[in-house]
Amino acid sequence: MRGSSSKSDTSESADPLPEPPAAKSVVLRPFSRADFESLYEIDQKCYPSEMAYSRREFRWYMRLPGAETLIAETGGVIAGFILTALFERAGHVITIDVLTEFRRARVGTALLAAGEASLARRGATEIELETAVDNDAAIQFWKRSGYQTRGILKNYYPGGLAAYAMIKRLEA
Repeated sequence: MRGSSSKSDTSESADPLPEPPAAKSVVLRPFSRADFESLYEIDQKCYPSEMAYSRREFRWYMRLPGAETLIAETGGVIAGFILTALFERAGHVITIDVLTEFRRARVGTALLAAGEASLARRGATEIELETAVDNDAAIQFWKRSGYQTRGILKNYYPGGLAAYAMIKRLEA
């Protein structure tokens, strides 16, 4: 599982950038089966080929007990999604993908907030994720969102790239 890509898909730097016009109104909604191919294509765009999920892997994660996929749309276009799962009392961010043209427009922040709120409503007391150690933008995104590094997972990604295991404890 991965919390974010090595392509900074959740980057929301403090650098002042103009907001993409289409991202002014983000609508969040649950996944429907008709969305699968669109989400799969987004995942392929957000991750290098060696990290992107195959269709089989993607379906497997989406079908895990306690899995939930939330979609962000702007102007009727899918801008990104978050896939989470709940394992007993621990939530997990499996992936969060935001298309390049919608990054830095708080789409990732909206998706994460909705994913965290859903996990909390379903009983999660903490949320875990993994992110590549070389992805400074994603690491900063997670830290700004309240996640802390709890360890390093060696050889986690293809090619031997390590990942930070990160965690956020939810308030009761």
